[in-house]
Amino acid sequence: MPIELKIDTRRAKIKILEQDGTKYKVDIDDRIYDLDLVKVEHDAYSIIVEGQSINMEMIEGDDLNHYKVNTINNYYEIEVIDAATRYRNASKSNLDAGGNTISTPMPGKIVKIPVNVGDTVEKGQTVIVVSAMKMESEYKSAVDGIIKSIHVNEGDAVEGHQPLIEIE
Repeated sequence: MPIELKIDTRRAKIKILEQDGTKYKVDIDDRIYDLDLVKVEHDAYSIIVEGQSINMEMIEGDDLNHYKVNTINNYYEIEVIDAATRYRNASKSNLDAGGNTISTPMPGKIVKIPVNVGDTVEKGQTVIVVSAMKMESEYKSAVDGIIKSIHVNEGDAVEGHQPLIEIE
């Protein structure tokens, strides 16, 4: 499955097509490259691509899936956008939208519903917990309000974008 890298403001799609030891054939934005990649120290890598040797230092950033990459001539901030990151970002943007209906962007299973119809909730309060892709995500109310309806039960399997809870 391809991954996406956000490199400063650019996005690149990368797919490993073949691997044999340190030799890789990769598709980067629909262009095929043959790489020889060797980890030489804890955070240091040597890469040979198209006959050119590149030494790279890759340091974990402050946030999950964020890295700081140094080469002799350049510095990059990189975010690895894998399936789990896309899910977290979609969940976060869904919650920040300020809507009154809570839904999940991906299929999953309802783990916990800590509220009942008629309960008063505050903005930021967890109203449902959904498990998807082996991760549990807490969905929080985007508004102060009252739980108008709950469309699911704990243990239910749900589809992406299915309404789960409505707040008025």
